[in-house]
Amino acid sequence: MTQPQETTAQFLTLEESGAVDAALLAAHEKFLTRLTISSHKLLRQIAKDAGVPMEELDAKQIIAWFEKDGKIRREQGSDAAFLKW
Repeated sequence: MTQPQETTAQFLTLEESGAVDAALLAAHEKFLTRLTISSHKLLRQIAKDAGVPMEELDAKQIIAWFEKDGKIRREQGSDAAFLKW
């Protein structure tokens, strides 16, 4: 079964999670690896929304994106926001 696009854009796919599980890493390293992969995907989305290359994102743009997504969540509900938490 394929996961919805929104979920795969935010979190690890089953294949990615399996690859991390199979890696010869300590538990804390696996956690950080999962976090880094998920963060990379989120940064790609933030850069896309900002219309800049990911390498050019700065802290202000990232904070502004989270503020905007949070505002959408508060005003329109979590289904309308990018992050689903």
